[in-house]
Amino acid sequence: MQAALRATRPLTVTQRATPMKLARFWLVCGFFLFWAVAIAARLFWLQIIRHNDYVERADKQQQRTFEVAPRRGILYDRNMHELAMTVQVESIYAVPSEIDNQKDAARVLAAIVHTDPEDRLTREDQIEHRLDEGRSFAWIARRVTPEIATKIRALNMKGIYFQNEFQRFYPDNQIAAQVLGYVGVDDNGLGGLEGKFNGALHGVPGRMFTAMDARRRVLGSVAHEPEPGQNLQLTIDENIQFMAEKALNHVMEKTHADNGTIVVQDVHTGQILALAIRPTFNPNDFRHTTPALLKDHAVSDVYEPGSVFKLVTYSAALDSNAAKPDDMIDCQGGQITLAGRVIHDDESDRGMGVVSVTTALERSSDVAAVKLALKVGPDRFYHYMRDFGFGSRSGVEVPGETRGLLRPPKKWNGSSIGSLAIGQEVAVTPVQLVSMVSTIANGGTYLPPRVLMPDQLTHNAKPAALVPAAFRPGEDLPNPLPPGAHRVISEMTAAQMRKMMEGVVLFGTGKPAQLNGYSSGGKTGTAQKVDPATHLYSKTMHIASFAGIAPVNNPVIAVSVVIDNPRSGPSYYGTAVSAPVFAEVAQEVLEYLNVPHDIEVRPAKTPLQQAKAEKPVEEDDADVDQAEVNALFAAANDLPADDPLRQQTAAAPAQTVAAQSDEPVPANDKPGASAQPTASNQPAVTLVPPQQDRVSTYVSVSDGKKLSVPSLVGLPIRNVIEMIAAEGLQVEITGSGTVREQAPAPGTQVPSGTKIIVRCGR
Repeated sequence: MQAALRATRPLTVTQRATPMKLARFWLVCGFFLFWAVAIAARLFWLQIIRHNDYVERADKQQQRTFEVAPRRGILYDRNMHELAMTVQVESIYAVPSEIDNQKDAARVLAAIVHTDPEDRLTREDQIEHRLDEGRSFAWIARRVTPEIATKIRALNMKGIYFQNEFQRFYPDNQIAAQVLGYVGVDDNGLGGLEGKFNGALHGVPGRMFTAMDARRRVLGSVAHEPEPGQNLQLTIDENIQFMAEKALNHVMEKTHADNGTIVVQDVHTGQILALAIRPTFNPNDFRHTTPALLKDHAVSDVYEPGSVFKLVTYSAALDSNAAKPDDMIDCQGGQITLAGRVIHDDESDRGMGVVSVTTALERSSDVAAVKLALKVGPDRFYHYMRDFGFGSRSGVEVPGETRGLLRPPKKWNGSSIGSLAIGQEVAVTPVQLVSMVSTIANGGTYLPPRVLMPDQLTHNAKPAALVPAAFRPGEDLPNPLPPGAHRVISEMTAAQMRKMMEGVVLFGTGKPAQLNGYSSGGKTGTAQKVDPATHLYSKTMHIASFAGIAPVNNPVIAVSVVIDNPRSGPSYYGTAVSAPVFAEVAQEVLEYLNVPHDIEVRPAKTPLQQAKAEKPVEEDDADVDQAEVNALFAAANDLPADDPLRQQTAAAPAQTVAAQSDEPVPANDKPGASAQPTASNQPAVTLVPPQQDRVSTYVSVSDGKKLSVPSLVGLPIRNVIEMIAAEGLQVEITGSGTVREQAPAPGTQVPSGTKIIVRCGR
């Protein structure tokens, strides 16, 4: 009963409060637990997940990082004279957030720093744009002159600061510009050795970390020093380079040629002592240069050497015992027929009969050269050409080298061996040419040309210290021979060839190459070029060349001179244009090197004698007839994709002259000594006009576009030739009269340069 009464008794206040306290307790605990978890999660997010991001943001606010540019390596000549060096200059930058009126600041700054109208980066609108885009940093002008830096510093403008930077400087301005290249505003090499060896020359940048307070006051800094670039020593002699460029300036002023190249080589090492090219540029003022001026014509352009190449033909004949210098050879009255093609000597030599091999070279007989090549045979002749370095890259360190054009015997036609014997159906570079005569000069061993001294890029941690290596004439070849060196002809053959080359200078077309006190030997060449206006081989556009050695009795140097399209002067022949340049360069270089005289020194000429000496030389050259050039362009189209000759054409097909037909342009020191076109080898030439601001490449290739074959049936041969030339195609004609049949049919889509076959009848 009492228990029932207790069960119905109401709860007291204390008893009711206990569950409510517990509920509040758990509610408060849950609230604090929620915030603890939230705060912990937020801290985890900030301190773990986003740690690196906030560290970077803090660093940006508290620190400023500068990249410290390394000092670029120096380019020395062989005597340790600086050709390219690095100097320290000031650059101007701004902190845009500290500038109150950015438009006015841009106007004031541009009025001082914008000194070059062609420099867009220092214009007022460009400076204002950079100030608008940036907040903590913006360049105003880089690498300014001390005068400009002084004027800007005098303004004492808020938010404008100065930073020391390195600038590339070329003490000799234009000397060896194409070899050296230049360095852009970002301190990267562009062109020449600066570009090819940019990694070694550039070095490793350093870093400077500067701590700053909220008012951007410097509290301290930590620097990681940059690693300077590697210095390189060239084989070029600055003085010899100057002599070559001076002589090239003289002939360019005299002839107004499109371009010119002179290469001087040490015959016993293969080292290039000078490589001069005109026109040129000043790498200190690279903003005003053009791609055409950057081209190294000594390795990037090819041309048909003409009679200079007869040195290869005669060397092959003597070395293979096909002939001896005193053997008699029948020049057949100056005419020979080979596979239906008539090859003849110059008119002055028509009627030349049986003469010695030596006399045939002195008088530059094409008939004799063809007969000697036939005695050697296609395979052996090709072997000698390859051994002399033609048709392959020499490996010279300057960038952009082409291998030239030389087809294997299996791609020759019936008259190819005759064409090659007189320097046709082959295209060479001036460096390949000088290496060929160096091979003859040093006793018959081919030495790859080089512009860097040995062991320059050893990739060692600490490269060996560079020391002067003044050129000293020697008589011995390197021991051991450098990679790529090999024997081409015997020492006896080389000695015989040197005496025959001397005869060319004493009695033949090379008389202007005679020196005072030194013997010399060599060979001239004159090649015709294609006229863009007529699509035929020009009577006025030529390439004059000469390749020679001196002294003959103990050779020291080899020199090649190539002058493209001499427009004025006494003559356009290699005898009148290039041989005197060889004489000027070789005479000065040999005197500079103190080479002992090996012949009698003549007294100085009187003004009257000098005038007579400068009278145009009468030589055995005459204008060539038209010939087909498809063989040369077949070789061009066989080049690998990485060859500069193909790349230039693919990139800019309208910048070069392109000639397309069956055989190469007759290129010869006797332009009259060429094939007479017959009904089956009429000329078919396609031209792409060169741009006004570029120097034409000597040989180009097809651009690969598809063309539609025109209808030729019923047309006379002359009209067929003109139409095919205009369409960018080629033609092979059989018979005479008007066209009766053609293949492929009209309207067929074919690649540019395809040969169209037509049969004619009356």
